[in-house]
Amino acid sequence: MKAAAERRARLRRSFGVAATSFDGVAMLPREIADRMRERLALIRLPVQSALDAGCGTGYGTRLLRQRYPGAHIIELDLSESMLRHGATRRKWVWPLTGLSARRVAVCADMQQLPIVAASVDLVWSNLALHWVEDLSAAFSQAHRVLRPGGLLMFSMLGPDTLQELRAASAGDAFRVNPHLDMHDIGDMLVACGYADPVMDMEKITLTYGDVHALLRDLKAHGSIGLVVPQRKDLGSRRNYLCMLARYEQFRRDDKRIPATLEVIYGHAWKPQPKLSPTGKRVIDIRSKPV
Repeated sequence: MKAAAERRARLRRSFGVAATSFDGVAMLPREIADRMRERLALIRLPVQSALDAGCGTGYGTRLLRQRYPGAHIIELDLSESMLRHGATRRKWVWPLTGLSARRVAVCADMQQLPIVAASVDLVWSNLALHWVEDLSAAFSQAHRVLRPGGLLMFSMLGPDTLQELRAASAGDAFRVNPHLDMHDIGDMLVACGYADPVMDMEKITLTYGDVHALLRDLKAHGSIGLVVPQRKDLGSRRNYLCMLARYEQFRRDDKRIPATLEVIYGHAWKPQPKLSPTGKRVIDIRSKPV
């Protein structure tokens, strides 16, 4: 519990520092949000209320508002600084009071949503779920707040993210945080009570002049937490220089170094309750194995 709390505090600080620079470097989150919007356009779903979980400075919320102009949309993020910066950019008053009954910002953890059960039609989360310690808890919370027939749609990073940095580090300069495989995520959705999960994956390669530029970019949009510096001992400088030298094996013909990101897309439904022939709700009672 203490370690998890400390990690959340580090994430808050990391994204808090990045709040003012985030919009200037967040090309990838915006691109992935646009691709999620294209997927959402293929789904017929009446939405009166939606939750943007891990909203950052609010680009995804703006897409949702364009798609569902009359909907009540809740923006939620672990970082208050991200919420404040997003509100400032849109010239909102903080805290949000009576300006719009359809605009609500909440600083909270996706693993403990302070939202009424069965109150939203859509939970949308773009490149945020890979930050949580307990993905199953986050999925369960989203399931709780969804109305029956509601939709969870998300994107997150997969296990091949920053594979070049992982190979170059070889455990002695940086440790790249692990991520779940999309098949395991699909199984988790079913275990959390969702129906008809659909999973997809693509790899996107960004290029940089050098590793320093990659690390600066990660820091500027708060994702430096994906990589963890190893021990600060007498060999740390040497290990770092060795990592830089090993990364050179990936340098391309155009003199740029690649950084691979595996992006996982998923969506699943909260099923309608089962009804008996008399119209009463059926509750499954299953005995646990001894």
